[in-house]
Amino acid sequence: MANDNGSGGAIVMAFILGAITGAAVALLMAPQTGEDTRRQLTERAREGRDKATAAARQSRDFLDRQREHLNDAVEKGKEAYHRARGDKPAEEQA
Repeated sequence: MANDNGSGGAIVMAFILGAITGAAVALLMAPQTGEDTRRQLTERAREGRDKATAAARQSRDFLDRQREHLNDAVEKGKEAYHRARGDKPAEEQA
């Protein structure tokens, strides 16, 4: 888990792109007019874009939360280190 490197987002993105590609191929192979096919492809592309945008937004939110947690943990670690050494916090030394 510590060595995840965001692979969960990559898997979701690969799944979405695969689904879009599969849908496009199925539409191209289906017996219908070119106009209907283009309309459906446009519609599916718009849906895929919307899903990708939502996934990107969720990823950004997740990363922002993780960054906040990490910053809090680092600050608490610094405070614990200074307490253990008996040092004054940096704010009080100035």
